[in-house]
Amino acid sequence: MHPIRSESASVRGLLKPLKRLLLSSLLALGLLLLACCSQSSAGSPSDKLKANATVTRVVDGDTIVVLADGVEERVRLIGVNTPESVHPSKPVMCFGKEASKHLASLLKPNAAVQLVRDVEARDKYGRLLAYVYRAQDGLFINLELVTSGFANQYTFPPNVAHVEEFRSAAAAARSQGVGLWSACPKPFEE
Repeated sequence: MHPIRSESASVRGLLKPLKRLLLSSLLALGLLLLACCSQSSAGSPSDKLKANATVTRVVDGDTIVVLADGVEERVRLIGVNTPESVHPSKPVMCFGKEASKHLASLLKPNAAVQLVRDVEARDKYGRLLAYVYRAQDGLFINLELVTSGFANQYTFPPNVAHVEEFRSAAAAARSQGVGLWSACPKPFEE
């Protein structure tokens, strides 16, 4: 029975360093996950965000032009749709001008913004598709437009990362008669 004891003792001797290695690896992994999670919490209204573009101008209620990496890009806000105000083949719709003015009040020229993509990068018109956050305070512009009644939610798969937030905000704005939901005789519901 002595050979079994000595074999068992040598196995235990090998297990101690392996246990230490496993524990230190788990601890390192936990710290890494904690660091990643704390960095990804940016975007709440009180946080400043790292800008990756600067607003050049507002085109209409759901489209802006930005300067990103020295290139001017036309950006269509994902998940929202505002009444038309400058469409070449459609008349100006009820609350279209107001939606454009509201977006312009949120994103002044030279405002720093963070553009966040979803699945598809561009629409059929070549516009960059993005969720837009104002860098100075982390305001989620797309959601703010819906919440304040200047836009309806607009689901266009596969870009659906925030679809439930937009649906909920649109339902609340509609039920409270906020913005276009009380201003227009036939509310915009595209």
